[in-house]
Amino acid sequence: MSDARTQEPVTPPGGDGLLRVRLDLAYDGAGFSGWAAQPGRRTVEGELTDALARVLRDPAVRLVVAGRTDAGVSARGQVVHLDVDPAAWAALPGRAVGRPGAPSPGDALVRRLAGMLPGDVVVRRAGLAPTGFDARFGALRRRYAYRVVDDPRAVDPLRRGEVHVVRRALDVAVMDRAAGALLGEHDWLPFCRPREGASTVRTLLRHGWRRDDGGVLVADVEADAFCHHMVRALVGAALAVGEGRRDEGWPARVLAAGVRDPAVALAPARGLVLEEVVYPPAEQLAAQARRARTFRGPAAGPGRQGAAGGGRVEA
Repeated sequence: MSDARTQEPVTPPGGDGLLRVRLDLAYDGAGFSGWAAQPGRRTVEGELTDALARVLRDPAVRLVVAGRTDAGVSARGQVVHLDVDPAAWAALPGRAVGRPGAPSPGDALVRRLAGMLPGDVVVRRAGLAPTGFDARFGALRRRYAYRVVDDPRAVDPLRRGEVHVVRRALDVAVMDRAAGALLGEHDWLPFCRPREGASTVRTLLRHGWRRDDGGVLVADVEADAFCHHMVRALVGAALAVGEGRRDEGWPARVLAAGVRDPAVALAPARGLVLEEVVYPPAEQLAAQARRARTFRGPAAGPGRQGAAGGGRVEA
């Protein structure tokens, strides 16, 4: 396939160019060195790209993901897009093409990937994306959950890889109040590992703590986008408050200070799950992608100049 796959917008279904395909997937991050392909390391992108290359017979498959998660971080609602030759897409049902009850190309792709991917990666849906769709820049918001157990009786041995276990009892009410004080658009540099030239301004839409029916503490964290390590830093700060090592107002003071604070510890990757990525209606996709590419500053690094804030999603 040609370099036309990087051009936008992609030709809509029925045109002469490439077709943009959306994949919805889930994965257990425990066995991966994160999403992004890395030489010599097992990654989600690497496994999925290899499987797609075999199914589509295209060694140049290129994926665009809603958010690159780090090592150990899982996802239930990850989204990617790729651009596919129309002939390769139409051929996916194989000999069943044209027969009554034949699967759609998307359904055929899901079934064929299921036979090639390892058990810790599942593609749930595949289909043609609306014109203007961009898995990364088209997203309105991302929602994460972080799960913590502070009572040994609440540990489920069948799900022990999904939660972070702490030894001290946590005050979920004070954690929830401390988290709620951080809502809104801010420069999240105190809670991020910044990348040179990238903005650290984000809008935190939801941040709260609750205890579910099984006694597990759950942090619900939602934003338009996240900078690197932002969710794990927010959880780490909340745990310090919940254990009584810091007072309720401490996370807000850290944020207001505007500088990295070494006292903010990252919570372990275990326990963090990308639950959902939300997109606008089809007619608003292109406009949303343009907005997400617009610089929101300030940016990290000398001169604090950088690109859009809609980029990397947390781990």
